[in-house]
Amino acid sequence: MLRKSFFTGLITLLTFQVVTAQTKTSFVNFINQEHQWVDSVFKTLNKKQRIAQLFMVRAHTNLGQKYIDSVAKVIKKEKLGGVVLFQGGPIRHAYMINKYQALSKVPLFMALDGEWGLGMRLVDSTISFPYQMALGAVQNEQLIYQMGQEIAKNFKRIGLNINFAPVVDVNNNPNNPVINFRSFGENKENVTRKAASYMRGMMDEGIITSLKHFPGHGDTDVDSHYDLPKLNFTAARLDSLELYPFKELTRQGASGVMVAHMNIPALDTNANLPSSLSHTIITGILKERLNFKGLVFTDAMDMKGVVKYFQDGEADVRAIIAGNDVLELSENSKRAIKKVRKAVRKKRISKQDLDARVKKILAAKYWLHLDELKPVMIENLYQDLNNQPAKMLNQQLADAAITLLKGNGAVDSLNANLKTAVISIGADSITNFQYILNDYFKNSSNFVVGAQASATEIANVTGELEKYDQIIVALHDQRLRPQSKLNYNSEVNLFISQLATDKTIFNVFANPYAIATFPGIENAKGIVVGYQNDASFQQASAKVLMGELKTSGKLPVTINTFFKYGDGINMN
Repeated sequence: MLRKSFFTGLITLLTFQVVTAQTKTSFVNFINQEHQWVDSVFKTLNKKQRIAQLFMVRAHTNLGQKYIDSVAKVIKKEKLGGVVLFQGGPIRHAYMINKYQALSKVPLFMALDGEWGLGMRLVDSTISFPYQMALGAVQNEQLIYQMGQEIAKNFKRIGLNINFAPVVDVNNNPNNPVINFRSFGENKENVTRKAASYMRGMMDEGIITSLKHFPGHGDTDVDSHYDLPKLNFTAARLDSLELYPFKELTRQGASGVMVAHMNIPALDTNANLPSSLSHTIITGILKERLNFKGLVFTDAMDMKGVVKYFQDGEADVRAIIAGNDVLELSENSKRAIKKVRKAVRKKRISKQDLDARVKKILAAKYWLHLDELKPVMIENLYQDLNNQPAKMLNQQLADAAITLLKGNGAVDSLNANLKTAVISIGADSITNFQYILNDYFKNSSNFVVGAQASATEIANVTGELEKYDQIIVALHDQRLRPQSKLNYNSEVNLFISQLATDKTIFNVFANPYAIATFPGIENAKGIVVGYQNDASFQQASAKVLMGELKTSGKLPVTINTFFKYGDGINMN
């Protein structure tokens, strides 16, 4: 009996060691080695099915069962390599993932854009961690690593295995319409440090990540979803700034890189050629010069930035010729696979090179343990995804991000017994921020001024404010994607400037760039930056005003001549 127990224990230990070794082995090294499972699966695939492994299709659960079933037919018929999930609910997503995996001959990549976690797509029923702009202010990068771990755990719990994150674009253009708040900020070293912590947290928990958007989408004024941006910078500027995070993070073992749709004449002189279709940029720079051997993903292949000049499936063919391993969201994957087969026959695409990419994809699936794939457990799914430690971490991140731009003494001098006006601007009703402060400032009154308030409404509030000893103002941006300018009318903007006196403390629950749109706000008694309009940041800012939290955040971008990158009063 003892002998039997010894051998059983030994087998268990050896099995554990094999699985652990597979997980801990460098992803990049692993997918470029030979594996028996990879070879065995590869041999079962015909030419068409091998090509299909390079394609990922779009899926939603908020568009009805008919849509879900239509995607299932595509997966089953075309034998695609993966799925990119978008809006819906977590339980519906889990059922759909189980359905699609059961239909597939080869286990599927299951990806989602989770830059701030599952909440980026599953908005109403999962945790949204802070936007990357807010994380750029956090000085404790261990918290960002822990966030990466938590996001990866949630991904695996719901059946996902790829996160198209982090964004490593250096956002040095306040008017960037597509990156902006999704970036860690304007400083390349800060962006790289924060992205490294986030990336490592996710990879250490066993999912694939993808840096984006190569070679750098941070200084554009065109959204590549709708047109082809053009970057007219020198190669030297691009190398020293935009490429910097990619160079550093690929050295650190990044598992994936997503390529943007941008025309960059300094790197490739072909007119109107997106970077995602450029052999010079993908193979020449990313794969050869940067020596990147992980997975190269395209940005979505149905975006106008790539199909505007390369239509009817030609973009898909060119993407593979350029060196991409995985193509997201082709306009028509059936057509694309057919065109790629034709390109192989005409020797536009090397069969040997194509087969190598297929094996690399299969090796990535093996690294993910998809050879041992099990259905997602539905029981307790919602509770697991909304667990208390994750909620606590979310609040810790908000607390660490809060930035005091002005008024250390002003915050300390707030008196809980004085008559206090608490004004929420851009809100529709009394906010959480006001409710929290009402419990502390016992002699306080609430005012709400809508984003489109009339001159009469504003005049009524202005008249009342003369009765108060101290004023606390909160600027709210209720839009899901906070831009550099708030959607307030001119009367409200003027009111904000008039409020900037020596008895007012502003709290900005919005994109920090928005501060630049309020002339004279620097004259206020204090300014606290909360970065975004959610409950965790409102609570963090309230804690600062009540003396329960000492600020440590640093501004990740330059706003104007008064408030620059790195500003922030450390109250510790």
